[in-house]
Amino acid sequence: MINGEVLKKRREEFMGMLHEGIAVLTTSKHLARNRDVMYPFRPGSDFFYLTAFPEPDAAAIFVPGRKDGEYLLFCREKDPEMERWDGRRAGLKGAIEDYGADQAYPIEKLQEVLVELLPEYQNVYSQMGRDSDLDKEILSIVSDLRTRSRQGAKVPAQFVHLDHILHEMRLIKDSEEIRIMRKAAKLAAKGHIRAMQRTRPGMYEYQVQAELEYVFLQGGGLSVAYPSIVAGGGNACILHYIDNSNRLNEGDLLLIDAGVEIDCYASDITRTFPVNGKFSGVQKDVYEVVLKAQLAAIDAVRVDRPVTEYHDVAVRKLTEGMVEIGLLKGDPEELIEKGDYRKFYMHSAGHWLGIDVHDVGDYKIGEEGRSLEPGMVLTVEPGLYIEPCAEVDEKWHNIGIRIEDDVLVKRGGPEVLTADVPKDVENIQALMAE
Repeated sequence: MINGEVLKKRREEFMGMLHEGIAVLTTSKHLARNRDVMYPFRPGSDFFYLTAFPEPDAAAIFVPGRKDGEYLLFCREKDPEMERWDGRRAGLKGAIEDYGADQAYPIEKLQEVLVELLPEYQNVYSQMGRDSDLDKEILSIVSDLRTRSRQGAKVPAQFVHLDHILHEMRLIKDSEEIRIMRKAAKLAAKGHIRAMQRTRPGMYEYQVQAELEYVFLQGGGLSVAYPSIVAGGGNACILHYIDNSNRLNEGDLLLIDAGVEIDCYASDITRTFPVNGKFSGVQKDVYEVVLKAQLAAIDAVRVDRPVTEYHDVAVRKLTEGMVEIGLLKGDPEELIEKGDYRKFYMHSAGHWLGIDVHDVGDYKIGEEGRSLEPGMVLTVEPGLYIEPCAEVDEKWHNIGIRIEDDVLVKRGGPEVLTADVPKDVENIQALMAE
């Protein structure tokens, strides 16, 4: 469980940015998978960041300076009969004692409390468009206040979207977040290592997925961070392939892109390796191009450099490498300017990482890439994807390679959180030979 003092400091920092305002957030909806079967519940990321409250049907109100309590948590009440069917609930007492709320109310009281509190504040901070039910409640209350304004009813002056405030906070990880993300990275790395060791020709992709996710569950990672990609052969050229249903063939490469969540914080690792444990000459040539690009891009993840720089470094190294091995022909600078590299590399070199696997936070300030700061965490994941086509020699066909690590921005240089998983050719082959 996330440290309560850390959460309290987050809430204090958050409320310090609410100018003459009141903030309202709700968690995710608990959605039906089919008929009366529900998807496993996962709390909303922004809501969880401030509360760590893991249950559905919950909301929070933040009212800085309120004498009776600044942090109000709304949740389901204890109900022994329902808990027998669906699991234990924190209840109102747990909301205060275990989750740090100053006051706790039944979720059914949310509108009633909003009616009482909204007239007292100039600004209403919320995430309009995220929860239509909450939007309707707030708009209905404000509309009613406006009709009574001639009788002296106070009306909030403006609505303010919360995303910018919260997402800028979430972009810089505190010590507790970094501790959890290191743990998630270590567990994900163990899963990838097991997958490498267990993979053999003739297995199915889903069998390798089972080996990987077995480690996640055994280590306490009760949820994957996103659907695992286990893509053999040409399937690796499909960037978000998740069928995981094909047989693995002798001579093919296997791309695995998978991560685990710990306390809702994601890890995100990609490794590509030969199904039979031995890279062919052509596979090795392409793999080394991607690896050199990744190592150079990681080295560019440094404090005060623009976040866009490491992508540019990756593109340059990939293009130079493709020319060197004969996959592209021409001057690398001209190929980059014309965008010819995009035939084989069409995505960004990475993304922010945190409570969401594609985490929040702006990449640009105005027109410029924002400067990297200590505490930011991002992925570095260049790749090459060579689908069969007439202009490419058949020897390259169906080679898809991506190498991805999670990187913490620190003074003195980047820290690779996922470094436990081998990624150079010799170490991968040695691990698989074991």
